[in-house]
Amino acid sequence: MDKTENALNNPLILVVDDDNRLRKLLQKFLTDSGYRVFTAADTAQADEMRGWYQFDLMVVDVMMPRETGLEFTARLRKAGENVPVLMLTAMGETDDRINGLEAGADDYLPKPFEPRELLLRINSILRRVMSKPPEKQKAEVKFGAFRYDLDEHALFRGSERVRLPLSEDALLSLLAQKAGQDISREELAQKTGNETNLRTIDVQITRLRRRIEPDASQPRYIQTVRGKGYSLIPD
Repeated sequence: MDKTENALNNPLILVVDDDNRLRKLLQKFLTDSGYRVFTAADTAQADEMRGWYQFDLMVVDVMMPRETGLEFTARLRKAGENVPVLMLTAMGETDDRINGLEAGADDYLPKPFEPRELLLRINSILRRVMSKPPEKQKAEVKFGAFRYDLDEHALFRGSERVRLPLSEDALLSLLAQKAGQDISREELAQKTGNETNLRTIDVQITRLRRRIEPDASQPRYIQTVRGKGYSLIPD
């Protein structure tokens, strides 16, 4: 990848290594190659940096005090973090490389290495990541012990599907689609085919509350909006 092309994309990289000299060298080399680069001396500092910035890739040394690069990467993956990790280590044995990949690293580069090889590995990872289509987020609304799946138009308690009468399911679907927003009784009635009798909406809301509220007499999730209608309040 040419420096100009790289600079246009301008990915943000975090280098995590307890070797001060290597951190500075990598920062200068990668900055000169068109990247924005921050550094951290250990994983605690890396966590602090991650709280401020969203990194496109991290270069992480394995052998660090307190928490190793392997432990750090495994912790990130367990927490659902999918930021790409290129692991650096003085250990080049097959088992060590496997341990790095099993911890969740995307690639593994043993020391000493040529800076150009590091750049090629970084570019390769970023091309691969950026060419992936974005993962579709599951469209669902969670409230208490329940979740409403907007794709399936279905209510679940844990992994168990809760069967609702069609009229109540249609009403809950509308509330879930506009979770956190006030919806008038008139709109709910119109979209559920109850235009002639707004009182039907109130009855169905009462039934839904009995199904999902811990205390239907003091609803927490399906709130009444005085003078207007109702609102589903998610967690």
